[in-house]
Amino acid sequence: MLIHAPSLAELPTLRSIELVSGTAFRGLGMAAIADAEPPSLAQLTAFRHAGQALAAYEEPGGTAATDGTGQQPLAFLLWKPVDGCTHIEQVSVHPQHAHRRIGRALIDRAAREGGPAPLTLTTFAEVPWNAPYYARIGFRTLTDAELTPGLREIRAHEATLGLDHWPRVCMRREPGPRT
Repeated sequence: MLIHAPSLAELPTLRSIELVSGTAFRGLGMAAIADAEPPSLAQLTAFRHAGQALAAYEEPGGTAATDGTGQQPLAFLLWKPVDGCTHIEQVSVHPQHAHRRIGRALIDRAAREGGPAPLTLTTFAEVPWNAPYYARIGFRTLTDAELTPGLREIRAHEATLGLDHWPRVCMRREPGPRT
């Protein structure tokens, strides 16, 4: 698996990955999430210019489809610094490439990119590929007392978007080696 910053030309592909990966929420009765607009090209460009966008690609000679100009992204991750932590804003894997540890590889790479800081994220508590998955890869759910001002701000924004219709949590993973 190759992981690096996506090119500007690949940003529309990241939006497509987000749209198709979101369809899995429909089966959980979360159509509003499935139908949510992906990050805009302007937002993706800002993450890319800040050095806070990563994309995963098949190794040369792999089985992923390409457009003839090289490998296309299979997944992506956006992150930003929040209260001294590397906050994972979004991670999405194309369903055709799920269950290959691509999301985990992106998360581990973001941990290295963000420096020796904890990772944080917000996620749905009861969606199997959300909080339960993150717990399996070393994240723990934060109590309300542990939320930093930045995480509280993120959660308040999520509430205005209607994401609190389903239980959500903040999670944290301490820095350190991963197996």
